[in-house]
Amino acid sequence: MAEPETQLLLGVGLIEKDTNGDALWVWCYPSVTAELRTLLLRKCCLTDESKLLHTFVFGQYKRTWFYITTVEVQDSPALKKVTHFSIVLTAKDFNPEKYGAFTRILCRIYLKYGSPVKMMESYIAVLTKGICQSEENGSFLSKDFDARKAYLAGSIKDIVSQFGMETVILYTALMLKKRIVVYHPRIEAIQEFTRTLPALVWHRQDWSILHSYVHLNEEEVEALKACAGYVAGFTDSEVNSRPDLYDVYVNLADSEITISPVVKEAMTMGKLHKEIGQLIVQSAEDPDKSDSQVIKDISLKTKEILSTLASLTEVSDGNEKPTLNSEALKQKRFPPATENFLFHLAAAEQMLKI
Repeated sequence: MAEPETQLLLGVGLIEKDTNGDALWVWCYPSVTAELRTLLLRKCCLTDESKLLHTFVFGQYKRTWFYITTVEVQDSPALKKVTHFSIVLTAKDFNPEKYGAFTRILCRIYLKYGSPVKMMESYIAVLTKGICQSEENGSFLSKDFDARKAYLAGSIKDIVSQFGMETVILYTALMLKKRIVVYHPRIEAIQEFTRTLPALVWHRQDWSILHSYVHLNEEEVEALKACAGYVAGFTDSEVNSRPDLYDVYVNLADSEITISPVVKEAMTMGKLHKEIGQLIVQSAEDPDKSDSQVIKDISLKTKEILSTLASLTEVSDGNEKPTLNSEALKQKRFPPATENFLFHLAAAEQMLKI
């Protein structure tokens, strides 16, 4: 059973840019902390000096997801002194399609009435009933937006067509819960690419590792560093000279993947990785297979690897969680790179004896 909206939605906010060119917080409900306000002003494109309009951006900060839709005001009698505005939703869950659809409806309402009161009515309707309906502004039903659909919305095939066999580097880094940083000057490209990566480790279904829009700002960087493994997207090329932030660096603009010297040993590639890479490429290049079928193929291979690992574990000292028996692993006489990968995977899955 999906969680009701009362447990997922956290708040709604409004940022306006006036005819003087100032972008300001105008209204929010129920409340937004000063820290989050500053962050969201930075994320919404209205404070960006490049003046590029990004219609929809999303990301997370300290486990709070944010979704921002920005529109230019044209011929709205209700908003004479406003040139642009952004509607911000904060929530506990990852679902860009759901919150993108809802923010677009709230934008239409604000364009028409120029008052937050009408938006608040729709927000409370969704918060309490999961639905808001209006003939002119469109209807929204939150149960139409399943979390699983959001997980499957990106394209694994696009990633494989760009990186080919090197996709296995991304797979290995995700399996071992390493830190992946992705750079591209366009936020839309970053978001599309980064949101898809957690699907490579489908067995975890964990999108909390995704930080799709990060600035090289002290608070944001510190919050990111507090996370163990992650996928983080940046539009600032300066991130390349921040090796303290990544184990694997993806320059999406140049289609280049770099492995940090710090994790070279854990990320050593061998026969098993070649097999996985070939499976990913063959599956993704099959025109008859959908993205979700490709994810399923990869997931089956992952299950195979995890069951091999499980066969080498033991339960001891009344500990409920099985731990890796290093002797059993050595006796299998796997190729060194495979043994190394299984050992580091056991560490990532917290299956090593402390």
